[in-house]
Amino acid sequence: MPGGRLTQAERQQIALGLADGLAYAEIARRLERPTSTVTREVMRNGGPTGYRADLAQRATERRAHRRRQTAPKGSGTAPQPNGRDTEAVRAFEEALTTVFMQSGTPKMMARVMACLCISDSGSLTASELVRRLRVSPASVSKAVSFLESQGLIRRERDERRRDRYVVDDDVWYQSMIASARGTAQIAATAREGVGILGPDTPAAVRLENIARFLDFITESITTAANQARGILTTRPTPADAEGE
Repeated sequence: MPGGRLTQAERQQIALGLADGLAYAEIARRLERPTSTVTREVMRNGGPTGYRADLAQRATERRAHRRRQTAPKGSGTAPQPNGRDTEAVRAFEEALTTVFMQSGTPKMMARVMACLCISDSGSLTASELVRRLRVSPASVSKAVSFLESQGLIRRERDERRRDRYVVDDDVWYQSMIASARGTAQIAATAREGVGILGPDTPAAVRLENIARFLDFITESITTAANQARGILTTRPTPADAEGE
């Protein structure tokens, strides 16, 4: 399997694959690359409808040039905790960011979310996010406000009275429950339309089917989230707590 950065020829194959309507997984298979590599490449360079091989190549070269210019001395070889490979961690963070973006999260918010998820503590201050992501405080402030409003992170005060932004198992649970409530509201509103439009009309039948489908999904999500919270959540053992 080829390693390293994508070549210009590979980018041209990606562009051709997108033009032919191929899925990312199929394009990746033909290139003998991970699907995440192709997904990240496309999402960083215009998306499936705007991807251009030559533009992507030039953008990659510009990003590499900027990193060489702005990276602090020694940053490329700075040791990672637990013996992690720095380049592998960076690549995974980009892949996770891309997945969040595909789910509808704006880019800066996705970067903050990925940064929090891969931190061992699961919580970072605004200044730590600024330093790790090399962005402005205003960008971080906007991102965390959005993520907090969506229930994807929560804010805590530490012993120094600094705001810390946290992502953990309970945040994901609360986010799923909030999503289920939103879906339930759509179902309830659709059902109101049945009486207004007339129960035997095509529009009313359509709305009733929407409501029934969303009712089922809401109940399934809520049940699964509650079961997973109680069964699947890994909690620290007494030995782990003593070691902290």
